[in-house]
Amino acid sequence: MSANDSQPQPSGPSRQPSPQGPAPDPLQTLLLVLVVVLVLGATGYLCVAHPSLTAPIAAVGGVGAALATAIGIVLANRRH
Repeated sequence: MSANDSQPQPSGPSRQPSPQGPAPDPLQTLLLVLVVVLVLGATGYLCVAHPSLTAPIAAVGGVGAALATAIGIVLANRRH
């Protein structure tokens, strides 16, 4: 074997990883986490302090989760 016997190099364009979208803003992420924690804390307090509100809060939470999921799916499909 000689030094010139090397494996052939692909002649086509090399595949570069596709660039991702812009990174999320750290302040926006922090505010989102803060709002979620405050909402969950307030909801937990209301359920403990006022047990009669537990069923209505659970119903609103279920509808809100379904709406948030639907909006997330729409936004994810819109970016593609």
